[in-house]
Amino acid sequence: MTSAEADAPAVLRTEAITKVYRTGAVAVQALRGVSLALAEGDLVVLLGASGSGKSTLLNILGGLDRPTEGQVWFREQNLTTLSDSELTLYRRAHVGFVFQFYNLVPSLTARENVALVTEIATAPMRPEEALDRVGLGARLNHFPAELSGGEQQRVAIARAIAKRPGLLLCDEPTGALDSATGITVLEALVEVNRDLGAATVLITHNAAIQAIADRVITMADGRIAGDSRNAVPLRPAQVSW
Repeated sequence: MTSAEADAPAVLRTEAITKVYRTGAVAVQALRGVSLALAEGDLVVLLGASGSGKSTLLNILGGLDRPTEGQVWFREQNLTTLSDSELTLYRRAHVGFVFQFYNLVPSLTARENVALVTEIATAPMRPEEALDRVGLGARLNHFPAELSGGEQQRVAIARAIAKRPGLLLCDEPTGALDSATGITVLEALVEVNRDLGAATVLITHNAAIQAIADRVITMADGRIAGDSRNAVPLRPAQVSW
């Protein structure tokens, strides 16, 4: 652990978490004793082959799933002791999700899609502010069908950050985009990470993207196989895909 990591407050930490999925007599161990801490403001890229446990870990961090064994803490709250309804409140108040597919409501404008979150969050930013942060201040009243793929993904990012989350989880956010559009989306994620200070975890199969991270975690066979930091993270536009 570097001195910077030691000084930064931990937003979320796990202690020896495992995850076993069972289908009849078949048991698949997706996570095998994963312990990590995420610091406030860190941008973390999570790498690993399919089946390495990346998405399972992300789902547990976000309260979408529970570990079979081990503990998960968000600040001083033990997530593994929460009821389903309490986990829902945790996700609603503290976690922003961005997925490969945008999951926008086609019949709602960009502003209205973001307002779906701001109407239930405790201390949200205005939808207009969230969209402005991702460079879509002039596209508030456009429907998803009137936006490019990259613009739709930036609406999804605006929706995720509008609640001012402590944790921003992104699962292959550029997976459906070409490289130029993907860079624009990554630039938006880097900016909101720096501006809001949310601990940000980004899953990707594109190893080149690790250059933009503060920290790079590599997973293999349900374990953390590598954990390093970039001395000087690159800007997305400097990354060669």
